Amino acid sequence: MENYIVEWLSLIFRWLHVITGIAWIGASFYFIWLDNQLETPPEWKRTEGIKGELWAIHGGGIYEVSKYAIAPAKMPETLHWFKWEAYTTWLTGMVLLTLIYYFGAEAYLIDPDIASLEKSQAIILGLSSIFGSYIIYEFLCRGLAGKDSRYLAIILIMIGAVIAFTLTQLFSGRGAYIHFGAIIGTLMVGNVFRVIMPSQRALLNAIEKQETLDPEWGQRAKLHSTHNTYLTLPIIFIMISTHYPMTYSHSYNWMILIAIIAITASARHFFVLRHKRIFKPIILLGALSCTLILAILINPISSSRMVDVPTTDPNTLALNVRDIVERRCSSCHSSNPTDDVFTVAAAGLKLDTMTEVRQWASRIKVRTVDSKDMPFMNKTGMLPEERETLGQWILVGAPLPN
Repeated sequence: MENYIVEWLSLIFRWLHVITGIAWIGASFYFIWLDNQLETPPEWKRTEGIKGELWAIHGGGIYEVSKYAIAPAKMPETLHWFKWEAYTTWLTGMVLLTLIYYFGAEAYLIDPDIASLEKSQAIILGLSSIFGSYIIYEFLCRGLAGKDSRYLAIILIMIGAVIAFTLTQLFSGRGAYIHFGAIIGTLMVGNVFRVIMPSQRALLNAIEKQETLDPEWGQRAKLHSTHNTYLTLPIIFIMISTHYPMTYSHSYNWMILIAIIAITASARHFFVLRHKRIFKPIILLGALSCTLILAILINPISSSRMVDVPTTDPNTLALNVRDIVERRCSSCHSSNPTDDVFTVAAAGLKLDTMTEVRQWASRIKVRTVDSKDMPFMNKTGMLPEERETLGQWILVGAPLPN
């Protein structure tokens, strides 16, 4: 019953996390686009302090958007702030992290083949990595303020690589990836909460008191806002990465993570430039080419290149596969799972009969033979020769036993 309740909580908060994440990143995309599409207004608007304007048409009609150089002569009573999208995305994400990876640490976070950790140790290390990384990030941003932002970017990438490697030496591949995503999300929401929002409040206070705004506030806000812009696509990848074990279950998973972050950030750069009417397709082509190269480099060993299994008779092979599935897979993938985590068939995939096993043969090859991501955390102790048997059975056409 407890696992069933956790599943429902996970569903609800995952739904909320996706909704708020769409709102946050969508707002980021929109305002980056808006800021770069503003055109010089007519003279009569410039005399009123309007710096740029944009006209647009959408489902609701025709819209006029104006941006002031500083502020209007009289501030409106209602001013909309864009902050709760960020806060609720982070809060729901942390709830999800707790429900799935901390309550279920033995299943999702701890991999005994990587590090023998107690549940409490894994949770402490996970939280320390998140908040410790944020402290390091803030220290670097403040220490290198005013210097060439490229130096800061290079240093952050190098430290990010070290953190990614360290996480993969402590947690399961899936747990390492999700914690790196939590680190990025914490950096982004910290930028909003501790830099961008305070700078906007300082602007309003300066306007109200008719004082000159300290330029340092604007410079810091611009730096952290730029970081958030380039981190949007990487964090989206990490959000969906747990569905693709060829990345997180690879022996060089930390390098793959850093490579994909660099690729997705460069793709974001293409669109940032495009919004400024600077068209450089070579950047996007480069990102696509690097993605293709990465996919080729991490391609798992095909079952066709595996050593032959001694038993080659199709019927005997099918019987061996049935025995492997019953011992190694059915505890999670059946109509009535006996696993301590899953109360219903994991991913809705049932392997009660050999007909069902054959139906899912291609998926079994990807997850069990190639990426070796299944059984989940190898809880049932599937042996390498058993994976080879499954691969050989699929290779000869996945025959059913007589």
